[in-house]
Amino acid sequence: MENTDNINNNSNENLPIISGELDLSINRFNANENFYKMAFQFQQIMMIYESAVKQIETKLEILNKENKVRRQRNPIETVKSRIKSPDSIAKKLEKKNLPVTFDSMMTNLSDIAGVRVICPYISDIYTVKEMLIKQPDITLVAENDYIENPKESGYRSLHLVVEVPVYLSKTAHNVRVEIQLRTIAMDFWASLEHELRYKTTTKVPDSVRRELFRAAETIAMTDRQMEEIAIELQQLD
Repeated sequence: MENTDNINNNSNENLPIISGELDLSINRFNANENFYKMAFQFQQIMMIYESAVKQIETKLEILNKENKVRRQRNPIETVKSRIKSPDSIAKKLEKKNLPVTFDSMMTNLSDIAGVRVICPYISDIYTVKEMLIKQPDITLVAENDYIENPKESGYRSLHLVVEVPVYLSKTAHNVRVEIQLRTIAMDFWASLEHELRYKTTTKVPDSVRRELFRAAETIAMTDRQMEEIAIELQQLD
């Protein structure tokens, strides 16, 4: 009997403590309700961008398989993709002096979803571009040809912004995706240049900039030479 009384007393004494902890959790949830709503909304938006990237990747994969079935040379070497992080999105909006909101993000940024297509030769870049944009559900929004018109740094790549529809259970969204197309050599230069330029804490000296530009010119010349060799070999078949 004595043990039973002790158990009952201890249980009653603990009830207010448990109740208080539950009340505290509820209050904390109410105080941060807007945060949870925003986090859920952001998660939904990112899912739509991820779905758009998957659609582009699937289209490229199908084109790859088609070339294999036809036993033609494959114009696509590799495909990479990424979704901008929340921090990168916020920084880019702030840099453009734009409000950091969901509406602002979706309206003003075209590179939240990104796909990079690596091709063996320069001509392959334009072949892949034409194969993509002629598909009826792809809309070309913008094009920047940094192969014909390289940046001052020497950077070369073909940038496309396209819209692709994403169908959900109850809604449909036209989502912009940035597609970068470049050769293996261009990607090699761009990756190392990005590492050198953006991962250093000091300003890149002009002498280094000139060296990077010369390296880009050398790589561009190599790209053209390799394609000429490939064409010459094809003519021998």
